[in-house]
Amino acid sequence: MEYRNCRAAYGEALRSLGEENKNIVVLEADLGNSTMSKLFGAAFPERYFQMGIAEQNMASVAAGLSFTGKIPFINSFAVFSTGRPYDQIRSSICIPGANVKICGSSAGLSDYGDGKTHQSVDDISLMRGLPHMTVFSPVDAVETEKAVRAMAEISGPCYIRINRNDVPVLTRPEDPFAAGKMSVMREGTDIVLFATGYMVWQSLLAADLLAEKGISAKVVNVCTIKPLDEAEVLRLAEGAKAVLTAEEHSIYGGLGSAVLHALRKSGIPVDLVGIEDTFGTSGENYEVMLRGYHLMPEDIAARAEEMLR
Repeated sequence: MEYRNCRAAYGEALRSLGEENKNIVVLEADLGNSTMSKLFGAAFPERYFQMGIAEQNMASVAAGLSFTGKIPFINSFAVFSTGRPYDQIRSSICIPGANVKICGSSAGLSDYGDGKTHQSVDDISLMRGLPHMTVFSPVDAVETEKAVRAMAEISGPCYIRINRNDVPVLTRPEDPFAAGKMSVMREGTDIVLFATGYMVWQSLLAADLLAEKGISAKVVNVCTIKPLDEAEVLRLAEGAKAVLTAEEHSIYGGLGSAVLHALRKSGIPVDLVGIEDTFGTSGENYEVMLRGYHLMPEDIAARAEEMLR
């Protein structure tokens, strides 16, 4: 299994876009070494703006730059790029439909050592609730690059959440990608696991555990949280006995809520695996965090078995 870092893929995609489009500009909130926006800054210093720890100002400046024809990408940890400038994102970016792209790096619990102040459990719900906002949550480095390119082509505000750690490469460069579309990673008939980000990998491992018990699980990678193709969700869930969602995010307002909405009239039982009504904490490593918040393959498999019983 090959592992790659999504932050590095993000920075490399930005740099590549900068070579192709002179209107791409990047704004950073003093975390360029971590978000990897520094790769763009090294290549195009005249289009790279270090805003300091001032996310509200960064969002407002980005909105202004977008009205001059630029395509700004603003960067920080997910908890800071969505929460601190929320009012500016809402009022200056989303209400006028400004063409601003927001990167939330070190998303979910992946910044395991810095605790609840730095871990984003609510960024998807914040961005998903904003009209005109497109929300991406890629599964790996390959899909991260594709999502960044899609963001540059979309006219309007976009948000992408990026895992901090090296993660398995589950997709191929030649695989088709389009905003709003999802992909089946494993076929199955008994239960459908809709997952996003790192939880796709956890769900695939859970499907292996379920197969050992004679349970057939379909695993669906949902990279675009919004807009969600509700007709496709219904089609993929058709004939299944149950649906389970898995996300490294609060169970309130994220992927689970979106899938529940899509299946609200279907009669199919739906349950959610995610972070309960709590903040993050500090942990020794990423796996310790996932285990502590019941986001491991065995947790997903156990919930699936319970639903099918």
